Amino acid sequence: MLEGCTMTPSEGHDVSIRGRKKIEVTGVSSVESFDVSQFSLMTSGGPLSIRGTNLHMKHLDLEEGIVIIEGTLSSMDYTADGKSKKQSFAKRFLR
Repeated sequence: MLEGCTMTPSEGHDVSIRGRKKIEVTGVSSVESFDVSQFSLMTSGGPLSIRGTNLHMKHLDLEEGIVIIEGTLSSMDYTADGKSKKQSFAKRFLR
């Protein structure tokens, strides 16, 4: 898992989805974490969580703030506090 990739976006924030198989996000300031089922991105529009199956990063350009993700997309949402709604088993268990 890659964590902590940061950059300074040059423009605003846009999201483009093509047929639930490809998503392009601009205005990305950091990739907080990702795996085959979820990507957590910090964008100029706020924290963004992308969920699906067999997700993989097709393109990452830290200079331009662009991320392209391919796979089967199931949901996308902006989180208010910058944290994903999905918590690890250990965090839920240790409450």
